[in-house]
Amino acid sequence: MTQRLSPEDVHNAELLAQVHPPNWINPQPKGRYNLVVIGGGSAGLVSAAGAAGLGARVALIERHLLGGDCLNFGCVPSKALLRAARAIFDARQGAQFGLRGLEAIEVDFGAVMERMRRLRAGISHHDSARRFRDQLGVDVYLGQAQFVDDQSVEVDGTRLFFDRAALCTGGRAMVPPIPGLAEAGFLTNETVFHLTELPPRLAVLGAGPIGCELAQAFARFGSHVTLIQRGPHLLPREDRQAATLLQSALLREGIELLLETKVLAAEAIETVESGDDPAGAKRLHLQWKDAPLPLEVDAILVAVGRTPNVEGLELERAGVAYDQQGVRVDDRLCTTNKRIYAAGDICSARKFTHLADAQARILIANALFHGRQKVSSLVVPHCTYTDPEIAQVGLTAAEAEQQGMAIDSFTVPMETVDRAVLDGESEGFARVHLRKGTDTILGATLVGRHAGELLSELTLAMTSGQGLAAIGRTIHPYPTQAEAIRKLADAYNRTRLTAPVKKVMGAWLRWRRRG
Repeated sequence: MTQRLSPEDVHNAELLAQVHPPNWINPQPKGRYNLVVIGGGSAGLVSAAGAAGLGARVALIERHLLGGDCLNFGCVPSKALLRAARAIFDARQGAQFGLRGLEAIEVDFGAVMERMRRLRAGISHHDSARRFRDQLGVDVYLGQAQFVDDQSVEVDGTRLFFDRAALCTGGRAMVPPIPGLAEAGFLTNETVFHLTELPPRLAVLGAGPIGCELAQAFARFGSHVTLIQRGPHLLPREDRQAATLLQSALLREGIELLLETKVLAAEAIETVESGDDPAGAKRLHLQWKDAPLPLEVDAILVAVGRTPNVEGLELERAGVAYDQQGVRVDDRLCTTNKRIYAAGDICSARKFTHLADAQARILIANALFHGRQKVSSLVVPHCTYTDPEIAQVGLTAAEAEQQGMAIDSFTVPMETVDRAVLDGESEGFARVHLRKGTDTILGATLVGRHAGELLSELTLAMTSGQGLAAIGRTIHPYPTQAEAIRKLADAYNRTRLTAPVKKVMGAWLRWRRRG
């Protein structure tokens, strides 16, 4: 099946040449495979490369683009846009650093998107079909996979037999059943990166991580952005104070935020066919709290969640149970067919690229070597890459309360961290939750320009069973924003200097003075 990407420029041609070569010829099976991997996203690529590296005979099947969402429609292109948006924002804020005349800076949106496509194409060789075939020794099949029975799968008329199979087909944007939405036209994370012209007015449906990140980026590019959320908060799964700080930042940047708002219907006012999304004005019929509210926009971005890719696989033939949430797996990633495992968005409630990678490593050990590794043992951080970023690992205070866990919490405002002040990035905080009466880290939330970069020290401590006191004994270079983490440890250590301890130490020092 021929794949196309819009716009059809040199960069997208290079991308396709890597991740779905137009003249690719599928190999002939050389016998029974140790592992057949279905889906070439993060989980599938790691599963295939890891298993082949250990000596397994591996087949990798992908119906669309190798690299999956992360390379083509997710992490890579979105972060390229966010970096451009941050550069634009920083230039406009240049007066505080002594720069003049940048307030009226112009944005070349076409150049922003061309840079993204160029960088994405340059990165794509890591996930290329030829690399997996020629360097890693994986048989790469491009086409739709369908199970024949519980031990074989067919692709493009060729039947592959396996000892074990890995379902790694990922997910896609969930499209809500809004009357008229399909006719009016809309964007998702798959099609928004095809744009070459900036929509003057953009409605973003959903204030989760994807919605917030892209809403802020497009506002910085110059779109008038309306962010629409059905619930009362944006980022409802995050620390409430963190989400509130981000909400204030978005409002300061001119984003219109409609909370507790339902989208009742959509309609096209005027339509001009242009690529994936019909251009032209659209009208959303909203219910804001209890009042009707019409909203006219030029583009609608749907970011209300993800749905697993289970269609077309004929999972019933293989005895693999699934539902709307995805394929059912146990804690060791085994499906209801003991020969078939799954990893990534097709089976995980938490849909992160790095978690898909970690699950793939568990899958290899358990599927091929009778391992007993468990997904529940993983410490999984995540980050929303807005400005400021919100990074989280472990429990929030609300989650600890729901689980009946007593905690001690410590918070360090970024405005008390010298480097953050000097960088002009003092908005935010570092917060850690400890098991009450101990220095055992149960969770942490960081909010700041570089929160995602700072989180790993706390994640490592949790993974290795180190307490906050160990971080306090670690020397941090001055001045860095990572000092916020050391300050958390200092705050904990001060609680250890209780009145009785202080009294004993004072007595000892008085005795020393007598000598």
